[in-house]
Amino acid sequence: MGLRGFFKGLLPEHHEFRQHRQLGKLGSILHDPNIFHLNRHSAAGGIAIGLFLAFMPVPGQTFLAALLAIYFHVNLPLAVMFVFVSNPLTIPPLFYICYRTGAFILQKQPRKLNFELSLDWFSGVIYEIWDALLLGCLLLGTLSAVIGYVTIRLVWRIAIVRKWEERKEKKRLADLP
Repeated sequence: MGLRGFFKGLLPEHHEFRQHRQLGKLGSILHDPNIFHLNRHSAAGGIAIGLFLAFMPVPGQTFLAALLAIYFHVNLPLAVMFVFVSNPLTIPPLFYICYRTGAFILQKQPRKLNFELSLDWFSGVIYEIWDALLLGCLLLGTLSAVIGYVTIRLVWRIAIVRKWEERKEKKRLADLP
């Protein structure tokens, strides 16, 4: 099984995206077969979009991933799937690392954050750390997107070259007397 088969096994069917509560709002745009096409370019682009948005502290990441996948003509299901790198379990450590990275770059002393699950705590803390958090999110989101894009392109290329070599070898063996 090649990479195409691997990804097809992971991804939901087209109709599931058309029926999704947020993505269904895109209507007939979701009937474009190009955004579900799976090749080296579309897979790498979809993964890059998803990884970038996973690091962004914005609501509606899934919808934004779908819009960007449509705009850049890359694989929409992969873009949406990779947004979920950030989820309720990973968001706290992910954003903490982003904040620490941004504070380091801005040469700010990182604050010790005593977490409370309240809107008052969040609005007070975000006001004080937003610049470091946003810088860290942009930097690490871009870095993860580039690494994801390059990795998929490289792994896909290696898989294709191996298939070519296997075909050549089979042909060579078949041509032997």
